[in-house]
Amino acid sequence: MKNILLVLILCLITSCSIRTKGQDGQPGKSGTSGAGTSKTEKPKFNQELATSLGADKYGMKVYTIVMLTTGPTKIEDKAKKGELMKGHLANIGKLADEGKIIVAGPFLEENKETFRGMFIFNTKSKEEAEQWVKTDPAVQAGVFSYEIFPWYGSAALPMYLKHHKEISKENP
Repeated sequence: MKNILLVLILCLITSCSIRTKGQDGQPGKSGTSGAGTSKTEKPKFNQELATSLGADKYGMKVYTIVMLTTGPTKIEDKAKKGELMKGHLANIGKLADEGKIIVAGPFLEENKETFRGMFIFNTKSKEEAEQWVKTDPAVQAGVFSYEIFPWYGSAALPMYLKHHKEISKENP
């Protein structure tokens, strides 16, 4: 019994150790892939890209987050509600195509703040973000209300949208 236990422990220990092949046939380090993992390698700074994205010296910029909340209007008619949501999604697509909205999506669970979804707008102006959110048919109908907050994040955030179109088979 002791021998079986000893063999199991040895198997467990050796199976938890990961070795990789390093560069030029040299042994790698545990838990690393060997290729492109040098701690001294840093991506080359791209001033043109940073400028085009409006990045500060940290690669960051100010955006505006709009938190959609449950509005005062309750619509029971499923067809009318469906049309409003269709218009809501079309408006998001339009704002994204115009480069105004960077992130949009619903929250998947109820919460005490009654947040229903969020937008990250590509502007530091709360007033401009409010103008844009007011173009949403569901906001206009009172199904959604909103709260607006300034937010500091990576200036590269808008770059993900072009890749989203490459990976989505359907759009709602």
